[in-house]
This record gives sequence, structure tokens and C-alpha cells, in this order.
Amino acid sequence: MIEKAFTPEAWAQAIQIVKSEFLMGVWETFYVTVVATLIAMAIGLPLGVLLVTGDKDGILPLPRVLMQIVNVVINILRSIPFLILMIVVIPFTRLIVGTMVGTTASIVPLTIAAFPFVARLYESSLREVNPNIIEAAQSMGASPLQIICKVMIPESFPSLISNTTIAITTILGYSAMSGIIGGGGLGQIAINYGYYRYKFLIMILAVILLVLMVQVFQSIGTALATKTDKRLKTK
Repeated sequence: MIEKAFTPEAWAQAIQIVKSEFLMGVWETFYVTVVATLIAMAIGLPLGVLLVTGDKDGILPLPRVLMQIVNVVINILRSIPFLILMIVVIPFTRLIVGTMVGTTASIVPLTIAAFPFVARLYESSLREVNPNIIEAAQSMGASPLQIICKVMIPESFPSLISNTTIAITTILGYSAMSGIIGGGGLGQIAINYGYYRYKFLIMILAVILLVLMVQVFQSIGTALATKTDKRLKTK
């Protein structure tokens, strides 16, 4: 079976499939990854801020029971394997999108899987802010909202970008798995041809493209984090 995967006939079929399906597959993968990441960021950043500021030592302590509930919910969602999560949220996906299959439908489980992870990443970034800077802002009469928007987020911005890069590459990997439920993209191409039809060459090419996409996202994220890091500018 493996020997037949790299025959001239297999290469000819692979080239034809690349021409007809791979461009759309790359676009679908890029689309669901970016959209799911943006939505996960919109949910994860406020949650990350809440986890830091609402802590007992935070600038705006919240009831301990509430913080425990938030932490437990985030930990539960993070602990569910993505393949199982996709199946569990099918009714919710159908409610939101109107269908349980397709490229757009895969954004729902991707977002649900990603935002708790993003929240923890952002929490880690915000906790890296020097407490002395926060205390100085408090001593000058800054409100909690001003401290969050003008001190904590700007000071942790390079770290937030780095963690966003980690998130987007992780979501890209999840998007490949969503091909199992017809989520489209390179993942579905790899599964349809590599797993169901034993066209391993197609699967290898799809994996190579996924790796290249990860490298592009990682390079852009690293460059942005480096450019916005004030510590590097002072050297």
C-alpha cells in the first residue's frame, strides 16, 4: 500500500487534486482559524482580566465563590478533548449556525475549545506586569478600569501577542481535526483522501501546508511581539 503511494500515477492524481481543492482548503483553514481566534480573543481577554483583577490580591477583588466558579468552568472546558467537544456541542452549533457541518459550523466548537485556553494564556501575560507599576498607578488615583486599559494591557502587550500566536497555531491544529465532521479545509482533504481513500501523498502534502501555515503565523507573531517590546528598544 505504501509503495503505491508514490508512483507516477499517484503523483499525477495528487497534482490534479492540489490544483482543484488545495487552494480552497488553504482559504477555509485560514478563515476558520482567524475567525475562531478573534472570537476566542474577544471572550478570553475579558476573562483573563477578570481572573487577575478579581483575585483576592487583585485591583478589584470579587467574591471568592464567583472566582472559584469561573476557574472551575474554564478548567472543565479546557479538559475536554476537542474531538469529544465537537460532538457534544453539535446541538449548540446547529442552533447558532443552522447546521452541524461545514466550514462556518466548525467555528463554533473551535471557539468553545479555544477561549478557555486563551483566557489562561492572557491571565499568565497580565500576571507578568510589575506590581510596582500598578501600585504607582493606584497611588495616583487611577481607577481599576484605567489601570486595566492604560497600565496592565499596554505593559503586557508583547506577551499578549506571543500568547495569541500560541493560541492561533493551536487553533490551526484543532481546525485540521474538525475535518472529521465535515469542517472543510486542509484537515478534511487529508482525512478524505489520506484516511478514507489511502492516498497518503495527498495527506502528506496537506500536512506540509499546515506546517507552513503554522510557520507563517509564528513568524508574524514573533516579529510583532519583538517590535512592541519596549525592553528591546531600550537596549
